[in-house]
Amino acid sequence: MCGIAGIIGNNARNYHEEIQKMTDSLIHRGPDSSHYELYENAALGHRRLSIIDLSENGKQPMFSNTKNECIVLNGEIYGYQDIKKQYTEYPYRGGSDTEVILAMYQRKQENLIHDLPGMFAFAIWDDQKQQLFCARDRFGEKPFYYAIGNNNEFIFASEIKAILASGLIQPKVNPEAISHYLQYGYVNSYQSIYRNIFALPPAHQLIWKDGKITVSRYYSLPAKDRVISLSDAKEEFIYLLKNAVKKQLIADVQVGSFLSGGLDSSSVVALVDEFLPHQTTISFGYDHKDSELKYAKEIADKYKTHHIEVHEQKKDLAESLLNISPFFDEPFSDISFIPHYEICKNARKNLTVALSGDAGDELFGGYHFYTVENKLKNHFSYQNLIAKFGLSLYQKIKPVSFLTQQNLKYNSILDFHLNSVRNDFNKEERNMLGIFTDYQQKYSFTPNPNSLNDIMRVDLENYVPSNMMVKSDRMAMANSLEVRTPFLDIDFAEFCIQLPDQLKLSNENDKIILRETMGSYWTDTIRNRHKQGFGLSVKSWFDEDNLIKLSNDLLKDRNQKVFNYIDFDATQKFLNKDNKHWNLLQLALWAHNNQTVL
Repeated sequence: MCGIAGIIGNNARNYHEEIQKMTDSLIHRGPDSSHYELYENAALGHRRLSIIDLSENGKQPMFSNTKNECIVLNGEIYGYQDIKKQYTEYPYRGGSDTEVILAMYQRKQENLIHDLPGMFAFAIWDDQKQQLFCARDRFGEKPFYYAIGNNNEFIFASEIKAILASGLIQPKVNPEAISHYLQYGYVNSYQSIYRNIFALPPAHQLIWKDGKITVSRYYSLPAKDRVISLSDAKEEFIYLLKNAVKKQLIADVQVGSFLSGGLDSSSVVALVDEFLPHQTTISFGYDHKDSELKYAKEIADKYKTHHIEVHEQKKDLAESLLNISPFFDEPFSDISFIPHYEICKNARKNLTVALSGDAGDELFGGYHFYTVENKLKNHFSYQNLIAKFGLSLYQKIKPVSFLTQQNLKYNSILDFHLNSVRNDFNKEERNMLGIFTDYQQKYSFTPNPNSLNDIMRVDLENYVPSNMMVKSDRMAMANSLEVRTPFLDIDFAEFCIQLPDQLKLSNENDKIILRETMGSYWTDTIRNRHKQGFGLSVKSWFDEDNLIKLSNDLLKDRNQKVFNYIDFDATQKFLNKDNKHWNLLQLALWAHNNQTVL
């Protein structure tokens, strides 16, 4: 896991100071070493967190055998040893997965991307073609940002801060991104908070040549569901998941697992045990009656892991926010980022790589609101115009059920999902704040508004890369820790995406395929569990004086920079110690930390 950076343009050899500043800003992503290489028209930089081939043969930027090509890679290519055997004509110097991409490029050029598994963001400079080829993995596990500099340079990096560190661009705020952030609490993976700094979307590639940039999608989610029995599905599920876990355990450093005590992380730990007995597991919990730590310990005991518990320590919340939020470079309001930072910080004391159970909810139908949406769809009033008309009259006389209310309010379960689930500020409220723009993400498929599986596909292309993977990457990299996500193995994820939704959830149960396949690997207590999370409460956090003081400093002072973007008077109406208040506080904190212009 690493940080990458580059400047492409005429006389790039003269940019050694700029590329050094860019890589210096990414030291948290790669504390082990720093290097840069200069061609006449390309400067490539790299910060290294050594995971595979710890020798000098694994260092980057990495030249090909001809020195015509040079690559910088952030990520891991799972199963690279098998790929390497398919490219035996290449004279390998070391044992890294990075060098395998160079071998693939020499034979297949840009077409290599269709055969490349794993999590990655990379750039290859081809000196003969005077071309830069870049790509980002299918689910957005690794970040890639780019911009055009003041002198028409093409600048790219793992994080926005590195692009800004170049000193070659003056950032300008993107009102559409602020609108999306206020609605959902994160910036969409198809854009950045700045209108002149761009995110390469997941599953996309970019080619720079002769000053022209071409961005194109190289991968789309499978759009159709399979017809498959439960027994056949269970057999394929366990085979593919075991294979995914096995591939992701390859490293030349110690690998462990996050363990929350939930169904997903317990499954990962159980399968890791088959290949790596006595693994290290790490759990984070708040000390209250609903703490998950006891569930995690059950699994740790069952598999005799070296188990580490991180208990909540009462810290100055304001101080934590001021310390952690700059790692995002953008406003980000998922309340779990603070405990996630703490578990990564503690994991790094014992591990360099940790496996995570992320994305299981999107693949197996684990969120409560998926069950609600299933009930909405099966309600007698769903998309029934006559029933809706009658119920709209009836509700003026007597209260109606929650499902009836939502079916009257929203056109479809997709409409409900996009405009109710995980929403902070609706359109009217954003308008009150002075934000009148909207952003609608493009998808690799055309969602059926009545399909639960398509809602999960929407989450895999929106929420997962824009929120979940951002939190995972930034909080892990802030602590120089690599996090791997077995559920996003391409073969396993594609299989799960195509499972019919009745193998994922019903009105009575969630994660049916996971429960049916992995139940014997869990304890009785775990088997009967439903999703819980860290047990956080924004309201209780706002009970702390230090957080209220920070909020007052940032949100009750007209001179704060956040009020360059949102209305001061309207903001005061939303400071009610709830999610909206938290959302605004993170926006204000981002504005406070960053020099920006409209």
